[in-house]
Amino acid sequence: MTKRAPRPAARILLTNAQGRVLLFRFTPDDRPPMWCTPGGAVDPGESYAAAARRELWEETGLDLDCGPEVAQRIADFRTFEGVEVTADERYFRVAIDDHDISSANLTDQEKQLMAGWHWFDRAEIARHHEPIYPADLIEMLDATEPAT
Repeated sequence: MTKRAPRPAARILLTNAQGRVLLFRFTPDDRPPMWCTPGGAVDPGESYAAAARRELWEETGLDLDCGPEVAQRIADFRTFEGVEVTADERYFRVAIDDHDISSANLTDQEKQLMAGWHWFDRAEIARHHEPIYPADLIEMLDATEPAT
């Protein structure tokens, strides 16, 4: 049995005024393309909230407080570097009106692997032909919908 490395991660459910969620398309060489929420690994000494803010800035150009954690998920997977991990993913929900996504702050690896982005509505998520992570994204969006 493979020993998995722990990987704390912060992920952002970034929604726009139309209720769509931002996902990035990744095209790694070792597996089929996939779509993921913004976010990534927590750096040593960094809090989940600080990592969420940093990742949001790196991947979108938005410098915002991501608010409180709204969900948590434990997931086993292989990173793009080929490391088997058990990720402790903490989710933050951020609502914006509209914003042009900026790739200016992406890491070199993100520039290599990210092949675009799209604002998805729930129907698009449900019928999309490529994998979307987290797999229960629609349920997570429903469960974290702000009260009106």
